[in-house]
Amino acid sequence: MNDSLKTLVIIAFLIIILWNLGAGLYYMLVDKSDSKRTVNALTRRIAVSVALILLVVLAQYMGWIEFHGVGRNP
Repeated sequence: MNDSLKTLVIIAFLIIILWNLGAGLYYMLVDKSDSKRTVNALTRRIAVSVALILLVVLAQYMGWIEFHGVGRNP
């Protein structure tokens, strides 16, 4: 897997997360109190966030990505 594809996958996940966060805010402002659309949008956001974290951990474990140690003292 090349570096640009890895970057695009992570950016796609982040865009989906932001989209669901915005949808949750919109539904919170527009919907009546009996609607579940806000809860559903925020639940999807949490699920996608957890999936992204698990994907990064799996990719590091499999050797697809390497952490470069920003902030570590040499």
